[in-house]
Amino acid sequence: MTLRIAINGYGRIGRCFLRAFCEADAAPSLSIAAINEPAAELATMAYLTRFDSTHGRFPQPVAADGAALCVGGRSIPVYHASTPAEVPWRELGVDVLIDCSGRYAHRAELEAFLGAGCRRVLLSNPGHGAEDVDATIVVGANEQVLSGRERIISAASCTTNAIVPILQRLQRRYGLEQVLTTTLHSVMNDQPLIDGYHHADLHRTRSAMQSMIPVATGLARGIERLLPELAGRVQARAVRVPVANVSAIDLVATLASPATAADINAMFGAAAAAAPHLLAYSDEPHASIDFNHSPQSAIVDGAQTRIGGDRVAGLLVWFDNEWGFANRMLELVQLWQRLDPSLTA
Repeated sequence: MTLRIAINGYGRIGRCFLRAFCEADAAPSLSIAAINEPAAELATMAYLTRFDSTHGRFPQPVAADGAALCVGGRSIPVYHASTPAEVPWRELGVDVLIDCSGRYAHRAELEAFLGAGCRRVLLSNPGHGAEDVDATIVVGANEQVLSGRERIISAASCTTNAIVPILQRLQRRYGLEQVLTTTLHSVMNDQPLIDGYHHADLHRTRSAMQSMIPVATGLARGIERLLPELAGRVQARAVRVPVANVSAIDLVATLASPATAADINAMFGAAAAAAPHLLAYSDEPHASIDFNHSPQSAIVDGAQTRIGGDRVAGLLVWFDNEWGFANRMLELVQLWQRLDPSLTA
């Protein structure tokens, strides 16, 4: 039997998840049972699936048909509900709900999906607190803690997925005394194209395409949740930059033991060779567009690695904030399935 997945929220990450599913040819072990998108009509959903300004045309035929989205010959029922209880998840036989709406972060909200018939929930954003999810998993860093018995898990965030595997390796090899990250993140849909009353954070009232804009970030808290040994040692800031996709993290870390740029680059080159689907390494002269549609969580730019003295390391880490994260979510579903065969029983 196949594991039946539903997607709740069909925005950037929801559509990327479906595309990752199709590009990975995940059938017959997985199937898409339903999509719920409260804000868009089916015809618009089909159009934005077919034509994507960032990732190009969808690799399979897509069409709207009645109340379903037909993708590569698969007919996927589509709903437009605003609350978990309005969709017949139980009747649809949903094994794992992928929540890509960004609306839910508290346990009571997420348990509403379980109560409505979904057997498991995978969240595309961090839980509000550690207690709101059974586990927060970054593939390539801590997936070994997943038992398969969890009911609600979070895939953290795209930025957390990019930086945690990097910090974890630096901590194991050299030790980390202090960490400062600056995320240069592509624009997001909570920003206006021109100045307007779009957000309580005044930074986010400014035109996304005319400025680099500092915004608040919870990355430090997310890092410490996954790497508690770094508690009190991490500071993070973020700047939105006027590009449509691909982000970067400027990492500055004080190491506990001496290092050279060559040693650090060799470590990440070896890590990328060992897990090429998760990490990549390059020392060529890059621009961000080079990593559009890159499936890895992080790409270390070895040409930008610097050492101050012998203990202050500076790294530049690229990541496709949409595509890499969508691929990690798909891998988490597959891991959950392997750990608990009863999901498809």
